[in-house]
Amino acid sequence: MSLHFELVTPAKLVRSEDVHMVVVPGSEGDFGVLEGHAPVMSTIRDGALLVYKTAGAAPEEIRVQGGFAEVGDTGLTVLAEHVEG
Repeated sequence: MSLHFELVTPAKLVRSEDVHMVVVPGSEGDFGVLEGHAPVMSTIRDGALLVYKTAGAAPEEIRVQGGFAEVGDTGLTVLAEHVEG
């Protein structure tokens, strides 16, 4: 089972891939998203997305600044104002 994850800035599509899980720095606290997660939309705070490519793998850290995260039928989309790196 995999989660489709997209990371987008106003300038470009940064990442589009299938992953195991993503931990999002939500404005109300961090939350993890796996395949089958209930639909939700949240603002995000400056911080790190933790992307787990497979179960048990060490996470890849992607620094983001501001924006929104949306979980829907197609997976997780993070619309970030800025992505470092």
